[in-house]
Amino acid sequence: MKDHHYISSSVIDLEEIKDIIDNKKKLALSDEAVLNIEKARKYLDDKMKENKTPIYGINTGFGSLCNVKITSENLTRLQENLVKSHACGTGEKISKPVIKLMLLLKIQSLSYGHSGASLETVQRLIDFFNEDVLPVVYSQGSLGASGDLAPLAHLSLPLIGKGEVYYEDKIVPSEEILKKFNWEPVKLQSKEGLALLNGTQFMSAHGIYALLQSYRLSMWADVIGALSVDAYDCNMSPFDELVHLVRPHRGQVKTAERFRNLLEGSEIGRQSKKNVQDPYSFRCIPQVHGATKDTLSFVHKCFKTEINSVTDNPNIFVDADKIISAGNFHGQPLALSLDYLAIAMAELANISERRIYQLVSGLRGPAFLVDAPGLNSGFMIPQYTAASIVSQNKQLCSPASVDSIVSSNGQEDHVSMGANAATKLLKVLDNVSTVLAIELFNASQALSYRQPHKTSEFLEKMVAEFRAEVPLVREDVVMAPFIKKSKEFLENYQLADSFLD
Repeated sequence: MKDHHYISSSVIDLEEIKDIIDNKKKLALSDEAVLNIEKARKYLDDKMKENKTPIYGINTGFGSLCNVKITSENLTRLQENLVKSHACGTGEKISKPVIKLMLLLKIQSLSYGHSGASLETVQRLIDFFNEDVLPVVYSQGSLGASGDLAPLAHLSLPLIGKGEVYYEDKIVPSEEILKKFNWEPVKLQSKEGLALLNGTQFMSAHGIYALLQSYRLSMWADVIGALSVDAYDCNMSPFDELVHLVRPHRGQVKTAERFRNLLEGSEIGRQSKKNVQDPYSFRCIPQVHGATKDTLSFVHKCFKTEINSVTDNPNIFVDADKIISAGNFHGQPLALSLDYLAIAMAELANISERRIYQLVSGLRGPAFLVDAPGLNSGFMIPQYTAASIVSQNKQLCSPASVDSIVSSNGQEDHVSMGANAATKLLKVLDNVSTVLAIELFNASQALSYRQPHKTSEFLEKMVAEFRAEVPLVREDVVMAPFIKKSKEFLENYQLADSFLD
């Protein structure tokens, strides 16, 4: 069925996830996934019948309680206690799109048949996804090392009829939703609670969400930067292909090519220039924007590997007849990547703010981009706002991944802090979006002072559509609503069918 995505062992990537979310596709297990899940569950059940020795998380306590043996009649209670006791999330509630990604990625990881989750449990997670029953999950509580324990506990609580869920834009007790759909609470079997709570799906979901936002913002940075290039009457020579072929970083080459395409046919670009060189914030756009693109590629590769992996503990290997306790839940690869992405995306805002500063400087147009400066302050303070935001980003970009703290009585003595890296990354991206919106506001105003000469056909069309939302500023007005409208324009305007390249 075209409106379904079948969970299988084949690689799932960003484009496929975007398609699932954008087109509201429902999930279903492939025959292969069903076989993998049932095979592992049967192996584990058989192993529990014949093996009385302690196996971590299956018939033992958790964390530093790993040496405490649990009797067979208490195994279901053990798993349910785990879910309840670990639901210690606090702080803000995370957004519904991220929760939906958490469900998708948890289902994907469990489907490989190395976790021991039952088919009933995986299917109920699919039911939640398909019916938009989204467990309430909190932003704080994960150390990013025993997996995302607290957030995933909140994701799992509704399986056993506990906790709260979003349903039809309301937060309701999960018991109500189970009754509505005639779903019985899942009776967790041995190891299932640990399979649900161990894993990196909180970090991974944030990372996937951030990557989708980052690719879009990266393209917007190019489009708005190109607009600023003409608005500031810059030379086109820094975008010449020959320059970049002798320093062929992929992102740099691609950025220069995109700028040539965006500015193709520009009357302003063809004009002879009085200035031999332009400030770095214009001249070095290919190098700076390009470095961010290369970072995106690195982070994309990391998360593609992660979301196609098994990240709980212990892992079950049926064919090898092994149950191995190890550390695939540790979020270090993600933590480093999330920090790296925050830094790279913050740089798009940093260089954008410098272009904003140049545009209002009065060096190549009226001071503060308004007639009668002095009587009017014009675009003086939007630059202040952008400066404040980029400075906050510098604070937010202090890496979480260099931190660690001991937990669980010393058993978990090195943690990734990837969850903190993930949540602050989203704030960085929101700030980047705001700064780019301010640059668009400024650059479109500055472009009006280049008339009657025009920029490229593409940019003229975009600015005309922007003008339908945000008018030219002739004299001082309240600016905040225009900044808000500029940001909404970035969120809603369709630049291309795909920006994931």
